[in-house]
Amino acid sequence: MSRIRHVRRSRAATAGVAATAAILLAAALSPGAGAADRPTRATAIENGARALADHAASLGLTAAQDTEVRDVVIDQDGTQHVRYDRTYRQLPVLGGDFVIHLAPDGTYRGADRATRTPLSLTGITPVLSAPKAADRAANALRATHLGETLKRLTAKPELVVDALHGAPKLAWRTNAVALDAQGNPVARTVLTDARTGAQIDAWDTLESATGDGRSLYGGTVPLSTTSTGSAYELKDPTRGNTYTGDAAGQVDLCLLGTLCLTRAPATVFTDADNHWGDGTTTDRASAAVDAQYGTDVTWDYFKNVHGRNGIAGDGKGSYNRVHYGTRYNNAFWDDTCFCMTYGDGDGTQMGPLVSLDVAGHEMSHGVTSKTAALTYSGESGGLNEATSDVFGTLVEFHADNAKDAGDWLIGEKIVRSGFGRSALRYMDKPSKDGVSVDCWSSSAADLDVHYNSGIGNHFAYLLAEGSGAKTINGVAHNSPTCDGSTVTGIGRAALGAIWYRALTVYMTSSTDYAGARTATLNAARDLYGAGSTEHDAVAAAWSAVNVG
Repeated sequence: MSRIRHVRRSRAATAGVAATAAILLAAALSPGAGAADRPTRATAIENGARALADHAASLGLTAAQDTEVRDVVIDQDGTQHVRYDRTYRQLPVLGGDFVIHLAPDGTYRGADRATRTPLSLTGITPVLSAPKAADRAANALRATHLGETLKRLTAKPELVVDALHGAPKLAWRTNAVALDAQGNPVARTVLTDARTGAQIDAWDTLESATGDGRSLYGGTVPLSTTSTGSAYELKDPTRGNTYTGDAAGQVDLCLLGTLCLTRAPATVFTDADNHWGDGTTTDRASAAVDAQYGTDVTWDYFKNVHGRNGIAGDGKGSYNRVHYGTRYNNAFWDDTCFCMTYGDGDGTQMGPLVSLDVAGHEMSHGVTSKTAALTYSGESGGLNEATSDVFGTLVEFHADNAKDAGDWLIGEKIVRSGFGRSALRYMDKPSKDGVSVDCWSSSAADLDVHYNSGIGNHFAYLLAEGSGAKTINGVAHNSPTCDGSTVTGIGRAALGAIWYRALTVYMTSSTDYAGARTATLNAARDLYGAGSTEHDAVAAAWSAVNVG
C-alpha cells in the first residue's frame, strides 16, 4: 500500500444513485391512506403568512418588524405549527420568537410567544462601541477562568434588541471563545446594554464535557465529548457534533462503487469516565482518540486560520469510522457519506492509519469537494491530492503536538518496517518514494493522481520553505529545483493563505497545473499585491517545478 485513497463519485454516478435511491425509498415509504391530504411545509408556511397578516396586532407585529420561518411541524392530523424569529429594523430580537398554531384547514388557532412586551425603540445607534463590547465579553470569559491563561481568545459582537430582560433595549450580544491551558475550547456569550455598557446577562455557550484520550501517535490529547448523563459519547458538540464510531471490522457493500446496499457501522464510542484509550492497539478506543483528535485539529485549523466553519462551511460536522475491514491498509474520504474511514493496517506495512496528517488529508478532501471539486483524474486529480497533502501538513504544524511534530512527510507515523521506506510521500522531493514526480511534463496527466500530485507538493514545499537543505523539527529535508534555480520560501502561513484562496475562489473542477499557477498568482495578488515578494515567489516556485 503506498497511498491514501479518496472515494469520489462522478456527478453522473451520484445522480444515478440519487434516482435509484429515490425509487427504492418511494417503494418502501409509500404513504398510507389520507397521508397525501396532509399539508406540506410550503402549504403551512403559506397558511402562516396569511395568519401573520390577519393577526399582526395580537402578535405585536408592526411596520418596523419582520419575521423569518425557523421551523415547521405538521401533526399526523394536519395541524400545523410554524415557528418564527423576529427582527426589529433588521436587528435580531432576543425574545421575539413565537409559534403560531393552525388547524388542518389552515385557520388560525393561536400562538405562543417568548415575550409579549410591546417592541419599540427610540433609535438603534449604540453608545457603546463594538470593540468595547468585545473587550467586556473577553474579560467576562477570563473572569470565569481565573488563574488560567486563555489562548486564541476572540470576541465577536452583534447588535441585537433584547426583549428578554424587561423593557426592550438595544444590546450587544458577544460570543467570546478561546482555548484553555489544556487546549480545550471555552466560550461565553455576554449580553451588554449598548447604551449604558452594563452587563445584562451572560451564559456558557458550550454544552460539552471536557475529557482526554491516550492516542496511538499523539500522546495524551484533549477531547470535547457529549455527556449522556450516565456516560460520555465521543461526539464533539463544539465542532458540529463530529463523532467517531467503530466499524467493527465490517466493510461497505456497494455495487459498481456507487450504490451502497449496506454500510459498515459507525457505532459511537462511549466511555464511563471520559478518559479514552490506553495508547495501545489493545484498546479499540485508542485509534478512535487519534481519529477524533485529528478531526478536532483540522476543524480548528480551517476555522482559526481561514475562517471556514466546518468542512462544508456550514458548521456541520462529519464523522469517522475506525477499525474498518480486516488488516485494511488504507484510509479514505467518501463524499457520499461525508465521512472519513480508517483501516487498522496489516501490522507489517502499516499500522492503524489514524495519524494526524492522514486525518487532515482526508478532511481536506471534503473541503475540496465543497469548493473547487477538482475532478479526481489527470492533473486536476493530482491537484486534488496535493491539496490534501498540503493542508494535512499544515494541520500537523498547526497542532503543535510534540509527539507528532510538523514536517513535510506524509504518513510517517503509520508506516512499519515492511513498507520499505520512512513515509508514504515526501513533499520536499516527491521522487524519493520511487513513483512520484518532482517536475511537470506533458505526460504528467497520464500518471496516477497520487504520483502526479508530486508536482503540486513540490511547489508547495518550495513556496513555503525554499530550495536546498533544511532541518525542520529534527527531520532533514532537501528540495532541489527542476530548472536549477534557487527559491526563497515565504513561510507556511503564506502558502496556506494563497492555496486556500486559490482553491475556494479561482480553481474549478477542471483546473490543471497551468491553471493552478494562474489561480495561485491571482490569490497572491489579491492577498499581497501584484509584484509583491509573495506574488513573485509563487511564480518562481511554479517555474522551479517546470510549470510556467
